[in-house]
Amino acid sequence: MSMITRSENIYTYIKERVVAQPLFGVASFAILMALAAQLTIPMKPVPTTLQSMIVVLSGAMLGSKKGFYAQIAYLTMGVVGSPVFAMSPDLAPGFARLFGPTGGYLLAFPVAAYLTGLIIERKSDYLTTVITFFAAHAVILLSGALYLDLFINAGFVKTLELGVVVFSLSTVVKVFAASLIFKSFKK
Repeated sequence: MSMITRSENIYTYIKERVVAQPLFGVASFAILMALAAQLTIPMKPVPTTLQSMIVVLSGAMLGSKKGFYAQIAYLTMGVVGSPVFAMSPDLAPGFARLFGPTGGYLLAFPVAAYLTGLIIERKSDYLTTVITFFAAHAVILLSGALYLDLFINAGFVKTLELGVVVFSLSTVVKVFAASLIFKSFKK
């Protein structure tokens, strides 16, 4: 079996099992979120992870409702105390995490997944996908920054610097990576 055939089999398997089976798809993306949270670049007050990339992929691949449910499932796992949120020595685990500096980002995940799915369900060409993924990241980052300001009280410009601008480069990389991943699964 050649490498291309294996890749095609993996894509076919994921399309048929993860995307086509609602519960399996929701659970798979909730688990991917937990794994993405562990790949952290520690920064203060908010670490950077691959989670926002998984958020947009959940909405795009599962659709608006199932993408939303995948994010709710992820947040529920974290709220009940499972160690699924990004590791941080400064932030409390579990339910308290939603009321800390990262709470705005976390709470925006279901909204961003839903909005991504809503748009991609209607039109999913490459340009629309890229623009939609950037818009979803903007929802996450702006929600996170607004919530972050409650904790750091540094003023609007400084909060945008700490809660949005520092993630600019990683956002661009994640948007284009997610777009390529989605395009490869859409074939």
